[in-house]
Amino acid sequence: MNEMTKIITATTKHDPVSGAINAPLHLSSTFNQKSFDEFGEFDYARSGNPTRQLAEEAVADLENAKYGFLFSTGMAAISSVLMTFSQGDHIVVTQHVYGGTWRVFEDVLSRFGIEHTFVKCSNLEAVEAAIQPNTKAIYIETPSNPILAVTDIAEIVKIANKYNLVSIADNTFLSPVIQKPLDLGIDIVVHSATKFLAGHSDILAGVAVTNNKALADQIYYVQNAVGATLATFDSWLLLRGIKTLGVRMKQSSESALKIAQWLEQQAEVIKVYYPGLPNDAGYEIQRKQASSGGAVLSFDVGSMEHARIVAENTQIPAFSVSLGGVETILSYPPKMSHAELDQEGLNAAEISAGLLRFSVGLEDPDDLINDLKQAFLKF
Repeated sequence: MNEMTKIITATTKHDPVSGAINAPLHLSSTFNQKSFDEFGEFDYARSGNPTRQLAEEAVADLENAKYGFLFSTGMAAISSVLMTFSQGDHIVVTQHVYGGTWRVFEDVLSRFGIEHTFVKCSNLEAVEAAIQPNTKAIYIETPSNPILAVTDIAEIVKIANKYNLVSIADNTFLSPVIQKPLDLGIDIVVHSATKFLAGHSDILAGVAVTNNKALADQIYYVQNAVGATLATFDSWLLLRGIKTLGVRMKQSSESALKIAQWLEQQAEVIKVYYPGLPNDAGYEIQRKQASSGGAVLSFDVGSMEHARIVAENTQIPAFSVSLGGVETILSYPPKMSHAELDQEGLNAAEISAGLLRFSVGLEDPDDLINDLKQAFLKF
C-alpha cells in the first residue's frame, strides 16, 4: 500500500456504532463493567481508553509495528522506555542526543543506578568498545538533534544482536514517512509526537512502538504504573494531525533541501548540516535507510552575535523551541534544546556558538530564503 494511502487508512477507522469516520472522543475516566465477574476491555482510562487505543494502533501501523503506546510527552515516552531497565544496567548512548534525553541519562537514571556511556555512533568500533558486561541496550537518534548526525541503523542492529542488546532509536526528526527503523531491525522506536506526527504545534505527545511482545509488555507495565499517558482529546488531535503527515513531510523536505543548497553557497554560513546534501558526511547512509534528508537542517553562522542577528531579524520563522510544525521554526540549540549542557557538553556534541536549527514548515521556500538573505545582510 502506498504510504499516503496507509496514513489515511490508519487514522480513519469508522466507528462501528455510529459510522463516524473520525474517532469518537471517549471523555471518561472510568468504564462501567458488565458484572461482578465479567470485566470489559476498558476499566480505567490510565490503563486504556478507546480513543487513545485508536491513535496507538495508528502510530504502530505507520511504523510497521505490532504494538504502540502513547504518552503525555516525547520525554515521557523515552523515560518510560528507559524505566524498563534496572539498577546496575548499562546503556550505550549516542553522543549526539537531544538535551532532554541527555538530562534523563545524566541526572535522573544515574540516581537509580542505571549507568550509561556516551559515544559517537558514527564510529562503530567505538560503539562496540563501549559495551560492558552489564550493558543492556544501545540508544541512538538519527538524524540527531541538532547537527543532523546520521547513524547507520543496520550496523548498530548488528552490534546489538551480537551482544544480545536491546536497540532503541529516536525517529522524531524523520517520522515513519521517511524512515522506518523497525524494518531495519531496531527493537524499540520512540518519537516526540509533538513534532512532525502531530504537526501543528498544538499538543504534547510521545510514542513508543515495538514488534517484540516481551518488550511491549514491559513498556505497557511502566505506562500503566507511572501513568504518563496521552489525554483523550490530545489523542484525537494527534490522529487528526497525522492525516496530513505525508503531504506535510513531502513539501517541507523538498523545501529544506532547496534552502540547504542555497545556504551552502552563502559566505555568511560556515557550515550546513543536512543529510540530504551530497557532501554531508551522512549522505550515503541516509540514502540507504531513509527516503529523503527530512525537513530539519542546521547551519553555523560563525558566532553567537551572528546567530542573534538572524534570530532577531528574520520575519517569517517563529524563534522558538520545538520543530515539526506547519510553521517554520528557528531555534538556537545552546540556549534552547541543549540548554542543559555545559560548555564541555556542547563541545562534545559539536554544538557551536553560531549554530541555528531550522525546522522548515509549509511556507514558500523562496520566501524563507529571501528572509534569511535580508538577515544575513545585517552582519
